[in-house]
Amino acid sequence: MYGYLSTPFVLSVLLTPLLLLSIDLATAQVMTSNSYQIQTDSVNVGGGLSSSPNYSLESTAGEIASGISSSDSYTVRAGYQQMLDSYIALSASGDVSLSPSIPGVSGGIATGTAAVTVITDNSGGYQLTIQSETSPAMQSGAYTISDYTPAGANPDFNFTTSAADAHFGFSPEGADVSKRYLDSGGSCNHLAGSDTVDSCWDGLSTSPKTIANSSASNHPFGTGTNIKFRVGVGGSVVQPAGDYVATTTITVSTL
Repeated sequence: MYGYLSTPFVLSVLLTPLLLLSIDLATAQVMTSNSYQIQTDSVNVGGGLSSSPNYSLESTAGEIASGISSSDSYTVRAGYQQMLDSYIALSASGDVSLSPSIPGVSGGIATGTAAVTVITDNSGGYQLTIQSETSPAMQSGAYTISDYTPAGANPDFNFTTSAADAHFGFSPEGADVSKRYLDSGGSCNHLAGSDTVDSCWDGLSTSPKTIANSSASNHPFGTGTNIKFRVGVGGSVVQPAGDYVATTTITVSTL
């Protein structure tokens, strides 16, 4: 199972107005309230939950036309006991804009954060990836800002912008951040490392990069990951004015 969403991020140069972009998410639950969601339900005449020290039983009675049917273009699992084996959901925060605006002559730094939450009852856990739709990711018409390039194979512990640089990078933070973005002693990509705030910066790619993963269920509360984005424009770079936009796709899948 997997899910995805496309997220635009906006940078304004030379104090031009910031764009306001929205993210539309679709949900599909049969019943909801402020405190719960029921993914599927069943109408029948009997059944329920029963258990003993030696077993646990979920049963239904009276269902019609239950079972598995398929064709070349679909598969139907009908009936309560034929429902999907696991559940996964991905949600994201609202509009994201990088700020402050960067003067094109003197340069500067602009930042923004996207908060995403994954909920799954899959016992094998999940994997969260990010990729850009274009290369480089940050564009304004014919003008672009390069994707951040770490000094080596691993992310840079610090986001470093020299006078001649103009680049756009990201850094994930959260309880399930993948090994590549964990740090130890000022370097990144450590299995037993820490998740130091504002550390381990990487560049986007049109190929997916794993930013978080877990090997266990986190239902019902889920796990959040903050994806920090940063643009740096050096003092010797004359960046053309415009509203620069980077669109990314964030995908979650069960393991």
